[in-house]
Amino acid sequence: MIVPNDNRLPPLNGLVLIGGNSQRMGSAKEKMHWHGKEQVYHLADMLGNYCDEVYISCRVEQFDEIADGKEMTSTYAWISDRYTDIGPMGGMLTAFEFRPDRAWLVVACDLPLVDPEAIAYLIQHRDPRRIATAFKSQQDSLPEPLFAIWEPSSLPVLRQMQAQHKLSPRRALIQHQALCIEAPDVNTLVNVNTPAEADSVKAMINNKD
Repeated sequence: MIVPNDNRLPPLNGLVLIGGNSQRMGSAKEKMHWHGKEQVYHLADMLGNYCDEVYISCRVEQFDEIADGKEMTSTYAWISDRYTDIGPMGGMLTAFEFRPDRAWLVVACDLPLVDPEAIAYLIQHRDPRRIATAFKSQQDSLPEPLFAIWEPSSLPVLRQMQAQHKLSPRRALIQHQALCIEAPDVNTLVNVNTPAEADSVKAMINNKD
């Protein structure tokens, strides 16, 4: 399913974030097989149905390791972070500085229940007048910055926060009145950071199938 691109909107790119260290999981979250392939490629393939271009955002050492291991193919485009040790904001800033004219649909690799319906819903409710459009967490009603559409107008906000060492993308959404919407499925934003959480989500996926 391809969602038509409205010419009045900034073009939409996709960004899969895999730059975390997966310390609590003990193994690389982007390599987990939730849906028949490594999660990083599952997400990139999904975003490819909705976005003009899709990139995988990783740390420099990840990029070098993947390239050395010949895992990198022409099928997927990769961006290594220009900013180190500042978390997801580093990947987002790097992407925006690469293509500042684009909006970016950002998805973190630790969200295994993101599906085409959720992506389409987010795009349909996108408001380019805001710095971003994001789903609200069911737990605390705060916006989820790592499954959200960030508009080009968010770049100066992110740059200023980075300069001030305020590295929380969620804080940017809250302080600058991003559009926050209810997710169509309460499980969409379930993230996985530990083996116990992984077992729980695997059971949810198996029951759904």
